Amino acid sequence: MPMKKNQAKQSAAAPRAGWKRVLTLDRQRRVVAGSPRALADAVRRGADLRIGTEFRHNEHIDPSSDNPELVREVSDFRVTYLLEDRWVAGIMNLRHPIALPDGFGERPSLSLFLYNQDGSQAIARPFLDGRPARGRLGPSPLADHRDMPKYRQEDAWDGGTNAPSSNFVYEFDNYVFWVRDDWQEVLAHDEFGTVRAGSVDRLAREFTRGREVKVGIAGLCADMAVEPTPAHEVFVQCGSGYYYTRQRRFMAAAQPVVRVRPAVPLRYRSNGWDYGWLMPRTDGHVARWLVDPYTLKYDRAKGRHALRWFVR
Repeated sequence: MPMKKNQAKQSAAAPRAGWKRVLTLDRQRRVVAGSPRALADAVRRGADLRIGTEFRHNEHIDPSSDNPELVREVSDFRVTYLLEDRWVAGIMNLRHPIALPDGFGERPSLSLFLYNQDGSQAIARPFLDGRPARGRLGPSPLADHRDMPKYRQEDAWDGGTNAPSSNFVYEFDNYVFWVRDDWQEVLAHDEFGTVRAGSVDRLAREFTRGREVKVGIAGLCADMAVEPTPAHEVFVQCGSGYYYTRQRRFMAAAQPVVRVRPAVPLRYRSNGWDYGWLMPRTDGHVARWLVDPYTLKYDRAKGRHALRWFVR
């Protein structure tokens, strides 16, 4: 998305240090503090996202337990989506399933939890152990959650395959959306690298001073759409960066990204998501190295996207 004049002014402002609570929902997912607009404004500025929840051990972790202890959880959502310039969703991109309070889940996999700004949730779980999968793609029967009355599963997809997913609501005691809003936008350009605001020189200068880099990628998941695609921007922090000094061209290796078919709210569907790595570049080129979660086979691709670059 192009950087607007008021966004440019915000980018030039002093960084907003620390974590700030911008939205709180109650058990019924009603807004009780802050606002969805404040959350969307922060994510548009490149802000990091964490979400805090509360639950009882014997209601959420182990229904057979007699331990009613309150558990507080705060989780990172390292991949964030801004859809239609108003709707925020976050995805955990690095999480391995945890079996509280002692260790990990039974099978090696990723737990790609997805939370929308209204508190609706989803999970996609690509298994990593290579065990043969015999399930079929498509709708699957809902699991029996009668022992977890606060868990309301809405659908299930691809049961018995290597990458089952579902959309649901777990009725947490509350939902607190925290942002770290201290990124500065230093460059925005279109899909061909034509600069709209800031400069490549500024990005290169800040990068070589040791500052972190984050990128917002417009339309990253447009190729996954089966209907008209909602406008969307996907934000992800970069790891290694590289600046070619004679060409004056910057590129970076992004953290793992979960791509989801764009929709409001954002939801998992059969054949509607994948996972992998990106290398964005300041001429609009974005190289992709993505894995099919059902087969664990990788595919190289590339595209052109409008990009916004942030430093911290």
